[in-house]
Amino acid sequence: MTPAMTAEREIHLTFSNGQEIHDGLDQAVNTLIEDAAEHADCGILVTRHKPGSYTVAFDESVPFGQTREAIAA
Repeated sequence: MTPAMTAEREIHLTFSNGQEIHDGLDQAVNTLIEDAAEHADCGILVTRHKPGSYTVAFDESVPFGQTREAIAA
């Protein structure tokens, strides 16, 4: 797993195998949950961009206290 914090509000993740994905995404979501009180205007969106490439980010379209998943078009 290769995590990259690109901004205060998002984490980009790249995985080399499928076994890493679940734990890696959980870690990233938990990292953002720790900062959630500062961003009480939004929830967390996990987006799959391509196989092995994800973004975990605060997103205003997601209600505070929720985590949702999406697949990039």
